[in-house]
Amino acid sequence: MIVAIGQPDPAAFAPFGVFVRAAECVGGRALYSDCLAAAPGLSLQFHANHVAASRLPQTIAQVERHPNSAQAFLPLGVERYLVTVMPSAADGSPDPARTISFLMPGNMGVIYRPNAWHVGATVLDRDGSFAVLMWRGGADDDVFATVPAFTLTDLQP
Repeated sequence: MIVAIGQPDPAAFAPFGVFVRAAECVGGRALYSDCLAAAPGLSLQFHANHVAASRLPQTIAQVERHPNSAQAFLPLGVERYLVTVMPSAADGSPDPARTISFLMPGNMGVIYRPNAWHVGATVLDRDGSFAVLMWRGGADDDVFATVPAFTLTDLQP
């Protein structure tokens, strides 16, 4: 299966989370607190991840989700990166046949909703880092699943 990468589309991404745009803060502030849902009894974790650059096309065979918490990624010195998500099948497993992927600019972040199946951070062009915010403390904070391999290709026409 081949998945073409599209431009950020907030409506298409809405079932999985929200995009965080710095431009929305000009002249004021944008509040994203309502997007940072978490199960009770968890502790807030704020850290930075360094991610080595990848090249396209890229083969994907694993996805992850976080049942107890939303997860926010804010780029720090990232040129471009990919956000790749898929819905759950009826049994809760990932449904790779409905994968969508977005090419994100380095000035736009992302908040994944709890339980959103997604590919780990995929940075293009050069190495980069993200500030990451999520809640932790549950037995299953991170759930990984192997999926039939699919390939992320260049942008859609």
